[in-house]
Amino acid sequence: MTFCDDGGEQSDVLARVHHRPFESGRPVRALRTYKGQRNFVGEWWSATTGDHVGFESWVERDRLMELDFVRESVGIASQPFRLGLRVGERAVAHTPDYFVRCGDGTGWVVDVRPDALVGEHDAAVFAATGRCCEAAGWRYTRVGELDPVFAANLRWLAGYRHRRCLDSAIAAVVAEVLAAAPMPIGTLAERCGPPIVVLPTIFHLIWIHRIATDLGSVPLSLASVVRGRSAA
Repeated sequence: MTFCDDGGEQSDVLARVHHRPFESGRPVRALRTYKGQRNFVGEWWSATTGDHVGFESWVERDRLMELDFVRESVGIASQPFRLGLRVGERAVAHTPDYFVRCGDGTGWVVDVRPDALVGEHDAAVFAATGRCCEAAGWRYTRVGELDPVFAANLRWLAGYRHRRCLDSAIAAVVAEVLAAAPMPIGTLAERCGPPIVVLPTIFHLIWIHRIATDLGSVPLSLASVVRGRSAA
């Protein structure tokens, strides 16, 4: 495999380097833009890392947003390394989209490709990548488009992902009020103070999983019922 660190590009056998902090490394290849490009390339500010992480399409952006949201993520890197794979009789180089360090110390490798764009060769490459990751003790997933309702709700909450949206005093009041019973977000905001002041903290608390609501079934609204952590 090939990866980049402060010393530049390095190559080694995966079995000898699988313990490295790939979530802190540099991309093994640059994300490029050019005139007439059909896919959208950009960077996502990650609340998990406190830094920008690259993406190469809107589908990747949404999946990166999800990786930033899920509880187990403590580190995320884009284009973390290039694997040398054997697919049938061919030697193939493949660069996974993301490496995620989980809170329990394990690694998670993620490839993003919509189902409709996965051909026979692509499927074989992803399968070989999965076997390689399994040998390294990492989890591997190939994901496609994020559910549209969940994606829309995460995009809204992501606007409040920065810690500056959290008011600790308001958060304490929110926890106290929710200890009595779950209630709609709008009702909760009114009981905790001026809604325009309280709502950013409520949305941030949902983002960091301190309180919970249904994000997968219907669009988030002031009528969405929110629960305290102990009731989630």
